Amino acid sequence: MAKTAISVDHIARVEGHGNVHVVIEDGEVKTVEMNVVEPARLFESMVKGRSFDDVPYIASRICGICSSSHVVTDLLAIEQAFGVEVTDRTSALRELLVYGSYLQNHATHLFVFAAPDFLGTSSIFPLSETDPDLFEKALSIKALGNELCTRVGGRSVHPITAVVGGFTSEISAADYLMLANKLEAALPFALQTVDLFRTFRCPELQTAGDMLAMVQDGVYPVCTSRNASFVRSGQVFDAQEVNEAIEEYEVPHSAALLARVRDTGSAFFTGALARINASWDNLSKDARVAAAKAGLRPPEYNTFTNNVAQAVEIVDVLIRCSALCRKLAEPDAFEGSSTPVPVQVRAGRGVGYTEAPRGALFHDLTFDDEGRVLKASIITPTSLNVANLEADMRILAEQLVADNFDEATIRLEIEKLVRAYDPCLSCSVH
Repeated sequence: MAKTAISVDHIARVEGHGNVHVVIEDGEVKTVEMNVVEPARLFESMVKGRSFDDVPYIASRICGICSSSHVVTDLLAIEQAFGVEVTDRTSALRELLVYGSYLQNHATHLFVFAAPDFLGTSSIFPLSETDPDLFEKALSIKALGNELCTRVGGRSVHPITAVVGGFTSEISAADYLMLANKLEAALPFALQTVDLFRTFRCPELQTAGDMLAMVQDGVYPVCTSRNASFVRSGQVFDAQEVNEAIEEYEVPHSAALLARVRDTGSAFFTGALARINASWDNLSKDARVAAAKAGLRPPEYNTFTNNVAQAVEIVDVLIRCSALCRKLAEPDAFEGSSTPVPVQVRAGRGVGYTEAPRGALFHDLTFDDEGRVLKASIITPTSLNVANLEADMRILAEQLVADNFDEATIRLEIEKLVRAYDPCLSCSVH
C-alpha cells in the first residue's frame, strides 16, 4: 500500500500560524486538514464587564491590518443596541476608514504574500532588485492605505477618532482634496496590478461551497447594509440573525471554530471574490472593465481567483474613495456634521456587520442597562472560511493526484490555495 503524507508546518506568507496535513493512500486522498495552531485570543472575555465606549479600542487590537473594520463593526453593534442613528457624513467617513484597510490589506497580500508564488521567489524582496519600480509602487499602495486611515482615524492602525455616534475630529477640505489627488494618481498602477495578476496561471478549481457577502440595492457595500447573502443559494439574512443563519462548530485538529450554513450544512467562502459575485453590477465602471479583461466575471467559483478579485477591488477603492474625499471637501455635500450624536445608554443586543478586507465580520454584543458588556461574540472572515478552505484543498489534492503530479507539486499548489484565501489565522481563533 503506497502512502504519502504531505505536511506543511507553519505555512509561510500568511498572517498567523497554521499547518497543512494531507494523507494520500493508493492514489486516494484520505485526510485533508488545515490545522490552526494559534492560542485562544480571549478578546470576547476581555470586553466582558467593560463599558461600551471601551470596546472598540480593545477589539481593534484583534488585527493590525483590519483594526479599522473591527472598530467600525463594534460601533455599529453598539449603536444598534442603543438605537443610535448617525449622520450620512459619519457613514461616509466610516466607509473611508474601512476602505483604507482594504488598501493596506490587499497590497500586502497580493505583493508580499501571493505574488512570490507565481514569480518563482520565496519573498517579495528579490523584486527590489529585479523590478524596483514594481516593488516601490506596490509599497506605495500600502502606504496610501496607511495615510487614508491616519487622516480619517487618527492613526494608521487602531483608529482613535471613530467613536459611538460620530468622529471626534476631521481633517480640512484641503486635506480631503490632497487625498483625492493621491488616490487618483495611484489608479494607473492599480490597473496594471489587475493585468499582472491575470497573467498568473492557477489550477481550474470549482469550490463546492457557497459564498457570503453583504448586499445592498445599487451599492457595492462594505459597512452600509445589514443584509448578508449566500450568493449561490440566494438566502439573505439580517445580521441580527447571524446565529440562525451560520453555525459554528469545533473540530479536534484546529483551534479555530469552523462554520457552515445552518440550513444546508454547506461550507462557504467570504472575501473579495464573494463580494464581486454578489455586487458585480455595483462595481465602478473601470473596475468592472478591468475585471472583465482579466477574465473575472460572475459567476466565478474558483477561489484561486480571489487574488484577481482583490486587485480589482483596489481599483474600485481608489475610484470610490477619491470621489468620497472630493464630496467631503464640499461644504454642503452632506447634511449634518460628523460630531458624535447624543447616546442614550440602555440594555440591549446589537450585531455589527461589515465587509472587512478578508470578508464578512460580525460583532455580537449584549449590554446591561449601564452599558456594560454582558456577552460578546466575534466572528471573523477566516473562521468563516476554514471549512471551505479544507474542502477546496481536498478537491485540489484529488485533481492533482488524478493527474499524477508529484508530492512537491501537490504541496506547492495547496500552499498557493491557502494563500489565495488570504487567511488571518491569528484572528480566526476566538
